[in-house]
Amino acid sequence: MNEGVKMLTQTQSQADKPLPMWRLSMPRRPLTGLTVLVVEDSRFASEAVRLLCLRSGARIRRADCLRSAARHLQTYRPAVVIVDLGLPDGDGAGLIRKMHETQPRVPVILGISGDPDAAGAALAAGADGFLAKPIESLAAFQQAILSALPVEQTGFGPRILPDDMIQPDQSGLRDDLAHVAEILASAEDTSAIDYIARFLAGVAHSAHDPALEEAASALARDHQAGNALATDLARLSGMVHDRLARVAEM
Repeated sequence: MNEGVKMLTQTQSQADKPLPMWRLSMPRRPLTGLTVLVVEDSRFASEAVRLLCLRSGARIRRADCLRSAARHLQTYRPAVVIVDLGLPDGDGAGLIRKMHETQPRVPVILGISGDPDAAGAALAAGADGFLAKPIESLAAFQQAILSALPVEQTGFGPRILPDDMIQPDQSGLRDDLAHVAEILASAEDTSAIDYIARFLAGVAHSAHDPALEEAASALARDHQAGNALATDLARLSGMVHDRLARVAEM
């Protein structure tokens, strides 16, 4: 049997196999039966992923740092791991690289960030794909995972993509802003400033708040340049408390 006929026969054989029960019973929830671990320090971004998983049928677990992610991965093996590139205790790309090199490998590894330029770092570390924040499109979320899964887990043929967009609850945004306010009030070293600038820029980007995102980015730029930070910090603190008051009124 020549190679072309052999491949065609194998493909036909796979197509003739019955689809998993979750595909037959939950066609509009194509991730039913899968467990997703999201490694993300932002409550607001995590809530978005939780809603996307809920709408897709997947179970979700959350780790807010590298240390917590390591504990999760020692306990169970998720089908999908979604890793934020900027975490409070290290670089998410390092975790992606470690999972990519560990056998058996996690079936699907995705990187996420509010910075689209971070996609290169995630893919270079071994990620199967990248999701840019804000993660709101149900179709983009499902397709990123399904395109990386083995074909026997996704079935054959075209699939209708949902056009739903999710809107995370404002309680997650409130928690993130309160976290920032607390760190700004007690920050004593440069590492805290580096972290909070990156964290807040990501939260503001996910919340579609360009003014707050620019203020956080300005703090990061001035800190990197060695400029005085008192004005930046005072401005940012005022903006954070202003947003907290708005969220409390909703």
